[in-house]
Formats: sequence, C-alpha cells, structure tokens
Amino acid sequence: MTLPTRSQRSALYKSHPELILNLGSCLAVLAIVAIVTFLLMRERSSVEQAAARSASNIVQLIESDIVRNVELYDLSLQGLIWAVQRPELLAVPAELRQQILFNQAVTAPVRGDILWLDAKGNVVADSTSAIPRQANFADSKDFLQHRNNPNLGLLIGQPFKARLGDLDWCISFSRRISGPNGEFLGVAAGALRLSYFSTLFQRLDIGSDSSINLMNTDGALLVRQPGTPDEPRIGQNYSDRPNFQRMRADVSGTFAGISTRTGKERLFTFARVGDLPLIVIVAHSADEVFESWRRTALLVSVATGVLCIGILWLTLLLGRELRRRQSAEQGLAALAATDSLTGLANRRRLDQVLRQEWARSQRNARPLAVLMVDVDHFKAFNDRHGHPGGDAALRQVATTIASSIRRPADLAARYGGEEFLVVLPETELAGARLLAERIRAAVEALPPFGDDTAPVTVSIGIGCHTPGTQQDLQTLLGAADEALYRAKGNGRNRVEAAA
Repeated sequence: MTLPTRSQRSALYKSHPELILNLGSCLAVLAIVAIVTFLLMRERSSVEQAAARSASNIVQLIESDIVRNVELYDLSLQGLIWAVQRPELLAVPAELRQQILFNQAVTAPVRGDILWLDAKGNVVADSTSAIPRQANFADSKDFLQHRNNPNLGLLIGQPFKARLGDLDWCISFSRRISGPNGEFLGVAAGALRLSYFSTLFQRLDIGSDSSINLMNTDGALLVRQPGTPDEPRIGQNYSDRPNFQRMRADVSGTFAGISTRTGKERLFTFARVGDLPLIVIVAHSADEVFESWRRTALLVSVATGVLCIGILWLTLLLGRELRRRQSAEQGLAALAATDSLTGLANRRRLDQVLRQEWARSQRNARPLAVLMVDVDHFKAFNDRHGHPGGDAALRQVATTIASSIRRPADLAARYGGEEFLVVLPETELAGARLLAERIRAAVEALPPFGDDTAPVTVSIGIGCHTPGTQQDLQTLLGAADEALYRAKGNGRNRVEAAA
C-alpha cells in the first residue's frame, strides 16, 4: 500500500476540509480517552499493589507473632516432658513442682494454660494452680491420636470450648509423653486463647469492611477480626469454598475474588504460618481499597469528558464556519466564472476550459470541436425592442444552447455581445454538426418575441481539430469564426463547417 503524496494530501484537504477536521478531532478525542484510560488503569494497578504490599506486611507481622507463641508453647511442652521424665520430681513439694513444670510467662491468663495428663487422661499437673483441677481427657481426639501414634510430634488441634476454667474458645498444642522404652505415659497439652489473636488483630487498622482471619489448613475458622454479631461462629468449616481451596494450594499470595459470605469483591492476601497447619488471611474490601481511586477516576473522567465534548463542540462550530466559507468561496467562484446576463460561463471561464481541453486533446490525441454561435440580425432586433428586449432574447438563446448540450464535459459560454461559443471535447466533425443543427433548430423553434412575426435565429460556425494536424488553438478558433462568417454570408440561420 502506498501512502498519499503531499500534493494528494493537500488536494484532499482542499476538497474535504470539514472531513479532515472531523477526523482529526475524533482521533484527538480517542487519543485523549485512551491516554486517560491507560493512566487511570495504571493508577488502579498501583493502588492494588500498594494494598497488597500493606496486607502482606500485616500477614508477615501476624505470622511472626503466631510462630513465636507456638514456639514458646512448644518449648514449654518440651520442658514439661523433660521434667516429667525425672523421677525425683515427685518428691518436690507441689508449689515448687508447679514452678518447675510450667513457664509462667507462657501460661499467663491472657494466653491460656498447660496441663500434664497421665496415660489414662487424668490431670496430674496444672499450670493455673498447685492443686490440679480434676478432669479426664481420655476421650479427646488429640489424646487418642498421641496414644495411638508415637511419632506425631507437636499436634495443633481444632478450635474447642475449654472444659476447665473460663477460657472460651481455644486452640490446643500437645506432645506425647513417652517412657524409656517408648511406652505411652501421657500427654503434655496447652490451650491458647483465640481471644489473644483477636486482641492482636484489633491493633491493626485495615478498614471497617475488611477483615483479618486465622484458619487452619482443614478450613476451620479460628479468628476473624473485626467481628459482628452475624459473623459465622468459630470452627465453621470453609474447606469447600473456592477461595479457601485456592489459598490451600499455595504457600502465600494475593488474588481478587468474590466473598462467598458477603458477595462483595475482596482482595485476599494470605500466607501459611511457617510449617504449622495455620493460614493467615487479610481480606481487604475492594470498595475500601479503590475508594480514593474511584473518586479520582470520577473527577478525571468528568474533566476528560468535558474536554472531549468541548473539542467536538468547537470542531462542529469550526466545521460550520468552514462550510460557510467553502459555500461562499464556491459562490464567488461561480460568480467569477458565470456571465451575469445569460448564466452561461463567462469569457474568463471559457479561456480556462479552452486551454485545458486543448492540452488534453494534444496529450491524448483526441479530436476537439468548437461551435461559434451568433444571433442573426441582433443589432436590428436591439433597435426594435431596446436593450431590455435584447437582453431577454440573449437569455432565451443562452438557455436553449445550454439545454441542447448533454455531456458534462461540454461547455457553453458567452463569447462576447451576441456571440456564444460551445466547446465539445472528443467530438469529431459529424458529432459537432449534429449538435449545431440541434441548437439552430431549437432556437428557431422559440416563439417570436413581442410583435415580431419571424423567430430569432442563429448562425453557427464549426471548427474541428483532428489529431495529427499542424494546428493551434487560435487557428481552431479562427476556423470556427471563418465558418460563422460563411454561414452568415450564405443566408444566416444555418450551420457551416470550416474547410
């Protein structure tokens, strides 16, 4: 495909200025809309990335705190197991033995308690008091797992309501106590309050419609903050939810999804807590994340819309002015090329067309014919009817000549006074004679003017250029003029062709 040249582009602009203007304005508006859209979408992506980074920092902070607490509990459980395996411990007074068995920093009321269970599930020692509380945990799932499997290591259980004290919802950490030969001697078990994590999460401001969640890998909800009365209860299972399945498949990440609980869009950032079967999830509300961006996008969109409408409106105004100017120029050009009396082309327009058609005839080796038409006895007619009558007669003759030519390329023009010239491109002598006879007959058929009995008539001389002959434009016009005089000399109201 070839691009248009400068001259072609200039000609296109001159012929269709309004089209070029409208096209340019539309392209400018499209470019503005595209640029603004790109910038807004890039800003939205930046806001989303900033929210994801912030949520990731929160997740890492919570993960570190949970891992530290679990490590403290595990160290306390291992210390308890080490002490239990010392026979001499039984001879130590109960209060001193409690201090040895339990780390008071870990078993503070804000966290939870630790129990020593014997092989039958009875409480042997209690971190809360020197005299242990009485209870049996032989039927608990964690106890049975440790009794049946000596290789579990640290076991983190499902959320539960504490049997002892007023610990509300807790999560258990437990280890098996084995004898020298691997026999089952009991379980060291600790209960950590889930309210501890709720207090921790409350210190983090993530928005009123967003939440921080702690779940285990089985899909059980441990903590959600902030919470409302209609929140799902602790322990509710989400393992069948698509969002949770996506989190369980990866170690960490960020993705946007629809909350199955609220039906709203959320930006989920999650991470597995170390090697533990726990997942921390920060669910940011998309409405809160993009609230500021939406306000900015609305303001920018409105401003861009006003700008684009302004451009299009100004384009319409300018296009209207261009149409007016073009119409005025065409009108002026038509006036400059039109004879004011007859409405035919004037002498200036005739000279231009003659030069163009002569050059085309020479270039293409095609014939060119001209008809020289003169109103017979016009001076006498003018004397009888005056100048207004003469002018009216000339207009009738001009109208008849114009209606007789059929091809768009043919041109009828007023040559001067009562003379007219008809330019016939690519026309041979026979065709020119046929048209000349048609004009002569049509003029003769006009009704007599005023009280005249005889009609107005014309004499016509034909000049014809044949390709290959040594002839110029002036010679062609001279031949037509000579034929016209011969027609007059032979009686008028006739057609003669140049020799």
